[in-house]
Amino acid sequence: MDVTLHLAQDPAADELLGRSPLAALVGMLLDQQVPMEWAFKGPRTIADRLGARDLDAHDIAAQDPEDFAALLSEKPAVHRYPGSMAQRIQQLCHYLVEHYDGNAELVWKGVPDGRELLRRLEDLPGFGKQKAQIFLALLGKQLGVRPKGWREAAGSYGEPDAFRSVADITGPESLSKVRAHKQELKAAAKRAKAGEKA
Repeated sequence: MDVTLHLAQDPAADELLGRSPLAALVGMLLDQQVPMEWAFKGPRTIADRLGARDLDAHDIAAQDPEDFAALLSEKPAVHRYPGSMAQRIQQLCHYLVEHYDGNAELVWKGVPDGRELLRRLEDLPGFGKQKAQIFLALLGKQLGVRPKGWREAAGSYGEPDAFRSVADITGPESLSKVRAHKQELKAAAKRAKAGEKA
């Protein structure tokens, strides 16, 4: 895995995401309740604070939980909820150590088809169906992981030029399109809620 991603909109952070399967998974895990760029910059910030060039699942799993939470809480914090996200990252790393010898790439390497890949992603702590489908679409669209049926397994996120999620972001222009899509979804949800009350 060695591609250029543009999810953090920060060269050093994006470089790490493009070469480190664990960094990409951690970025996806952090991508909730904060701006996407903030979430995907997190893995680089964590690596820097650990004094490492990359993230290591064995190392993160072995960290003292309070120390690891403090590391994520340092200003600027890695996430709006650094304590709970520190716990989730450690749970993810424990799972990877237990099931994949700490090698995040083994989650998708040699997987027979899209359905099995989706199942493996959904089994990861902190990954529900939607997050798993978005990450599956990212793997297929930008990281060259395309087992048979991957688009179908990724649902609407797998559609070409969907601009629904991080899977479609390749630069500032596509980032704007994804943001516009998300704003339209929020507006539609608000309208639906207002309609229910009327």
